Amino acid sequence: MEEQYNPHKIESEAQSFWETNECFKAVHDASKEKFYCLSMFPYPSGRLHMGHVRNYTIGDVVSRYQKMLGKNVLQPMGWDAFGLPAENAAIKHEVAPAKWTYENVDYMKGQLKRLGFGYDWDREVATCRPEYYKWEQWFFTELYKKGLVYKKTSAVNWCPNDQTVLANEQVIEGCCWRCDTVVEKKEIPQWFVKITDYADELLNDLDQLEGWPDQVKAMQRNWIGRSEGVEMTFPVKDSDQSIEIYTTRPDTVMGVTYVAVAAQHPLALQAAKDNAELAAFIEECKQQTTAEADMATMEKKGVATGITAIHPITGDEVPVWAANFVLMDYGSGAVMSVPGHDQRDYEFAKAYGLDIKQVITAADGSDVSLDEAAYTEKGTLVNSGQFDGLNFQEAFDQISAYLAAEGKGKKTVNYRLRDWGVSRQRYWGTPIPMMYDEQGNEIPVPLDQLPVVLPEDVEMDGVQSPIKADPEWAKTEFNGQPAFRETDTFDTFMESSWYYARYCSATNNDQMLDEEANYWLPVDQYIGGIEHAILHLLYARFFHKLLRDAGFVDSDEPFKRLLCQGMVNKDGSKMSKSKGNTVDPQEMIEQYGADTVRLFMMFTAPPEQTLEWNDAGVEGAHRFIKRLWKAVHTHTQAGAAPAVDKTSLTKEQQDLRRKTHETIQKVTDDMGRRQTFNTAIAAVMELTNSITRFDVTSDQDRACLQEALEASVLLLSPIVPHVTHEMWKALGNTSIVMEEAWPAFDESALVKSVIEVVVQVNGKVRAKIEVAPDAPKDEVEALALADEHVQKFTEGKTIRKVIVVPGKLVNIVAN
Repeated sequence: MEEQYNPHKIESEAQSFWETNECFKAVHDASKEKFYCLSMFPYPSGRLHMGHVRNYTIGDVVSRYQKMLGKNVLQPMGWDAFGLPAENAAIKHEVAPAKWTYENVDYMKGQLKRLGFGYDWDREVATCRPEYYKWEQWFFTELYKKGLVYKKTSAVNWCPNDQTVLANEQVIEGCCWRCDTVVEKKEIPQWFVKITDYADELLNDLDQLEGWPDQVKAMQRNWIGRSEGVEMTFPVKDSDQSIEIYTTRPDTVMGVTYVAVAAQHPLALQAAKDNAELAAFIEECKQQTTAEADMATMEKKGVATGITAIHPITGDEVPVWAANFVLMDYGSGAVMSVPGHDQRDYEFAKAYGLDIKQVITAADGSDVSLDEAAYTEKGTLVNSGQFDGLNFQEAFDQISAYLAAEGKGKKTVNYRLRDWGVSRQRYWGTPIPMMYDEQGNEIPVPLDQLPVVLPEDVEMDGVQSPIKADPEWAKTEFNGQPAFRETDTFDTFMESSWYYARYCSATNNDQMLDEEANYWLPVDQYIGGIEHAILHLLYARFFHKLLRDAGFVDSDEPFKRLLCQGMVNKDGSKMSKSKGNTVDPQEMIEQYGADTVRLFMMFTAPPEQTLEWNDAGVEGAHRFIKRLWKAVHTHTQAGAAPAVDKTSLTKEQQDLRRKTHETIQKVTDDMGRRQTFNTAIAAVMELTNSITRFDVTSDQDRACLQEALEASVLLLSPIVPHVTHEMWKALGNTSIVMEEAWPAFDESALVKSVIEVVVQVNGKVRAKIEVAPDAPKDEVEALALADEHVQKFTEGKTIRKVIVVPGKLVNIVAN
């Protein structure tokens, strides 16, 4: 063992050893308990950032710890390689997205290896590879055959100048990000997967996920948005048409003063044929945002359609307005408007001079004013005819029963969740495996024609997808007749919704998943950012249920335990190139070594909290590793140490052993149950302090020190695997540290030979004495009274009372 800590040499040698000996190869072994640890795979942007490093370090620490517990561990890695950023980079750098992506993958893979992450690279996947997306395409066609996939016309962002569809992130302040042309809403055919068929199951199965943060489960519940309400029909005057609405507040139905419909509602479009103002308004609405946050704060606008609806209970006539706050894609595209008790409806009514009627008053009888705002609390019904005096639940039940009896409505359950639109009009994605005959009939591409391969040698013009621009690419045949391929590609959430499962069968080119999937799945520990709490995790849960129902997996959920790591900040804000506060992981590795970077990442904050980057903290982590290295080097220079003789230990030796085994006990709990890796490291640092203060004068001293050093190395090995690999050998072990069992603490070593007891005189601390843990009260009392510091304050006084609290304190009352 060299005297000086040389991280680059140590890390290079350790990594070479791991690779040569295939130390991280995961092999299906039904006789062993498995542990599948997975960190969310990265987009190959070209460089790792510190957020990546934190995420993957946490995953690697968990994996290595579980391996030391004797589990058969799978920890794979791959690349979420499709998506818009590659297209943008291709345009900017005048290079094909495939070339740019594969070069980035190679570089980032090298960075991950430099950090010593224990991945089974034999299972590596890249979502842009045909051998990956072939099975995604096949599964989509199977879902189509089951009726879980359909095509319908839906609104998209459309740039009339570039003649192309834009993703939401390409719309900047209502304009095209490339040419600043005002973006329009355009209706085009798109493919959907019926996630709504699984809405109840996705909601109810959240209760199974005991290992998920409550915050994430709440976010998913809100996104699914189950609500109980009433569907009711408003007939259109002088017409056989009607307006269907859904409401969760049927108690307010007697306060309806108008009906609002979306600009694209069939009634609005019909009325616009003879109404120029309404037609212009509909065109204006095509250019507005549909983001919920913007919808809530934007100015409420509308135009009267000239259509009159009939109230389903009172028979009163109410006007129908086209309004910008109603979306055709949500529900029926129409709402009953109750301005007295809905703030959005209130603002619209105020703007256009529409009636505002109070039908709810406070349940406690206090005054309610509608002068400044709507009254939105649930209360008691007033001005509601036969329903006056009812509370919310009574009104809900009685009004829904009345409507049902009249054939004008019914109770129903609704969801905020909408079917998953998977079509994208971009190039760099998986081609949707559908084709059309000359009559336009949909045909799923047969398995023997899969994958439908995306051409990679293309030129990007910044406007149109290369596969849309090339009519020859779409031409194909079906049953000897001309056919045309779909030129849309999948939303990249499709690839990231099942990659965790493909890792299990990554080398099987004959089927999507095999028997290994049921051995490894579900994932035991999933790690990733809170920003993926809704869509990615929801889609992955949905996809898993589809795989289950197709017979590929037995489990209901893909991820047992979820850890959402916090961000990495610097100077009080998230690291960002635009803010100029990034730290290059590569530079840190070059300066300090990978183990220092790993140690700092795990020590500076609990994993779910924000980590504040601090250069001094990195230097401190480096100093700690050097201090432990020095302690091991100094100890090993004297040769091999004997085994500990537990029968004849001095107090100092007992103290070091107790500290060693207390540390093992704490770190085991911190690493496993609590997952507070920072406190685990802090405990080993305390043990190291005890090691460096320990005086060695005998063979038994060396034996106790050897035990403490070995424990420190074992406990730190998941966190700083390279240096512990080397130190374990230096301590005389022939095994490799990562193959060692996690240390168990010795209960007998935790027993204290003496304990410290505080001595008070008249309530003030005057001394501390050491006594045996089981010392009788009279002996403790005698030792306290005999202490020289106590005698200074009792001399010449009468001892009135001595109170002994076993194991804690002695209180002497004297005057």
